[in-house]
Amino acid sequence: MTELYEKYAAVAEKMLYYVENKTTDMASGTMQVPVKDYLDEGRWQEEMDRIFKRLPLMLAMTIEIPNVNDYKAMKVLGQPVIITRGKDGKARAFLNVCKHRAMLLTPEGKGNCKAFACPYHGWTYSNEGQLMGIAEASTFGDVDRSTLHMTELPCDEAVGLIFVSLTPGLAINAVEWLDGMYEDFAALKLDTWYYHKSREMKGANWKVAYDGYLEGYHFQAAHTNTVATRSPSNRATFEGFGPHIRVGYPQNSITRLHDLPREEWGLQENHGYDFIRMLFPNMSFFLAPEMGQLAQLFPGPKANENTTVMNYVFPQKPDSEEGLAKLDQMCDFFFDVVEEEDYGLGYKVQAGLEARAMQYQTFGRNEPGNQFFHKWLAYYLDTSGTTPKPVMKG
Repeated sequence: MTELYEKYAAVAEKMLYYVENKTTDMASGTMQVPVKDYLDEGRWQEEMDRIFKRLPLMLAMTIEIPNVNDYKAMKVLGQPVIITRGKDGKARAFLNVCKHRAMLLTPEGKGNCKAFACPYHGWTYSNEGQLMGIAEASTFGDVDRSTLHMTELPCDEAVGLIFVSLTPGLAINAVEWLDGMYEDFAALKLDTWYYHKSREMKGANWKVAYDGYLEGYHFQAAHTNTVATRSPSNRATFEGFGPHIRVGYPQNSITRLHDLPREEWGLQENHGYDFIRMLFPNMSFFLAPEMGQLAQLFPGPKANENTTVMNYVFPQKPDSEEGLAKLDQMCDFFFDVVEEEDYGLGYKVQAGLEARAMQYQTFGRNEPGNQFFHKWLAYYLDTSGTTPKPVMKG
């Protein structure tokens, strides 16, 4: 058994203990977070400027643009972004903007082409960002073409994920950014999976949504007939890797581990316990036996809104129309649960926050993932550089 699966086995042992002893991972104390942090537009703008526009965002999976000349055009925090795969096989990212008169080069969506022609005046760009041609250049006049290439954004690809920073010129290293989560995603081999589809859902403030992914304390009350039939409430493990978190949720069936050799415990994901792998600040990945659900969380356009893109993937493409239909049905079921129960609840939380019934939200000792998340927010928002990096040991 590899070192990674030995680590999973140790986590599984903790989860089994928590279920049998009715307890969970706990922080050293409770933590208060000001309600205004979820409401204030100035605070929200700081989060956009210092976190979402500077840190690496997971914007695409390798399997979305697997081939040379594939591209994905999307809007990210109001910015038009295009991710391309050049003839050298490398993924690159650019602002999807013509340098002539700022026209968007291509509509949002996916496709395959070697070059982009501006639909306004016909200027053309290679999918590696170079200005190739100016329509009727002899009449246009002299310009420095070296200043008219597409604006490139920092981009790096690793373990089947493509990361982009929205600020040109920043350094980005996907492997370093993944920190200790690199092993998890490398083992999953997501670059070999089948990409089925994506769906969008709307939600409340992005932190309200993120908070919901980070604790299972709400399972019994909020997911009585869905998640709680699989996983007990308030039983979880939390491990921090840089700002990222791996949350372990035992299933009601975790006692089956007693019937297996200890060396097999680390191989039982989905068969006694589940993991949610959170990549700060905008991604979570939940692997179920039926499919994988990869959520991309995008704040805005106002402080009390977010758009979440749910991507559905599977290790292999079903080999029949019946299999595809069954996979599609399962993806929609998971989408509906999140939208109706989690995000529906989030809207009600947002309404409660806006009522200003209290000054603070309180995160309990049994919600260490949430505490860790908010400490990292404070770290990235601190312009003085005096806030230490938070640490959470599993």
